[in-house]
Amino acid sequence: MSEIGASAAEALAMVQHEPPRQGASMLGVAFEARDVVRVGFVGVGGRGLSQLNEMLAVEGARVTAVCDVVPGQIRKAVERIEKAGQPRPFQSTDWHDICRRDDVDIVYICTPWDHHVDPAVYAMECGKHAAIDVPAATTLADCWRLVDTSERTRRHCIQLENCCYDVDEMLVLNLVRTGQLGRITHGEAAYIHDLRSTLLADHAEGLWRREPHTTRNGNLYPTHGLGPVAWYMDIHRGDRFTRLVSMSSLQASLEAYRDATVPADSPKRAETYVCGDMNSSLIQTAAGRTVLLQHDVVTPRPYSRINLVQGTRGAFCSYPARLFLDGQGHAWQAVTPELRAAHEHPLWKQQGDLARKLGGHGGMDFIMNYRLIQLYRRGLPPDIDVYDAAAWSAPGPLSEISVAWGDIPVPFPDFTRGAWRAAGPVRAGVD
Repeated sequence: MSEIGASAAEALAMVQHEPPRQGASMLGVAFEARDVVRVGFVGVGGRGLSQLNEMLAVEGARVTAVCDVVPGQIRKAVERIEKAGQPRPFQSTDWHDICRRDDVDIVYICTPWDHHVDPAVYAMECGKHAAIDVPAATTLADCWRLVDTSERTRRHCIQLENCCYDVDEMLVLNLVRTGQLGRITHGEAAYIHDLRSTLLADHAEGLWRREPHTTRNGNLYPTHGLGPVAWYMDIHRGDRFTRLVSMSSLQASLEAYRDATVPADSPKRAETYVCGDMNSSLIQTAAGRTVLLQHDVVTPRPYSRINLVQGTRGAFCSYPARLFLDGQGHAWQAVTPELRAAHEHPLWKQQGDLARKLGGHGGMDFIMNYRLIQLYRRGLPPDIDVYDAAAWSAPGPLSEISVAWGDIPVPFPDFTRGAWRAAGPVRAGVD
């Protein structure tokens, strides 16, 4: 039976089912310190090659193995590795080979969404840490599978959420950590990105990313907006998500764009899209905070992750970046270079010039990879652990259940099994 279930009662029972723990909590568990971290890449297509470029610029990282189902992509990856002055890596079209190698410490997975979990689980079972592109999983069963495997094997499963490391998100994190916004009460997050041409392309993500729009109705891509807000709210470090309610608009824009741009004899004309143009979900936390989470990749509008956080002393909102502090009147204050310099996060002060030079998503890709490798080298816990990977991905299937059964409230699984109460805040570059 799918997680939508044969009835609302059965679907809710599946959500509330908590598998027995297979090992101790991984919250706060440190990496084993090492001078050089050996990375094996699984998937070196568009996203994988981009991340490979960033990783090759990180001090202490060595790419020892690469895998892709397309041999030509492997050749491109090898050329870049050798150009960066690193030894020729092991190559394979089978990701199992990467996970089994003794010269790989962490398996870095940049495959399509439905191919994240199997290599991550196998990597951990082979004694490797796993780092997965977003979302980590698309079903609740796979979220639990990642958690249980990590706890049982004592290996980390890190979600590669680059948006947590963007310059504005880290500036906000610094404002929150230093108390500038007071006690945090509410956040708003989104992935609003016009991907119509990408979804209908005959190459790259167009080969697989449109298919979920034909089978799923909910928030298909929750982590980019939710991850940073979860950091602001110390989720799994003193608070957790407790319930979600979701609703979707009608589906119209992807179909209209297809009919206007795709030839009449294309097989795409026979597709039926079921995912609403806009999905809006409300999430509540144990401490009483609320989060508005939205998803829209098919309408003509500017890109936005919203990135709003509200506290008792002020608020911040992105797109464009602006700040409001209690007592300053009734208007937003633009984030000027002077204000940015005053509150810039230490990671961006230290590594921002190189990050911007490399340019991956404005620099956040490098900051994410730099941070991951430096934490590993220093023997510290990761910023984003398996519980974050599961909880930030879970609004995908949870929103589908809520929408399918008349926008009902759905309990949010506690992937930490209660350990969130005792954990300290995410360090994120201030250790």
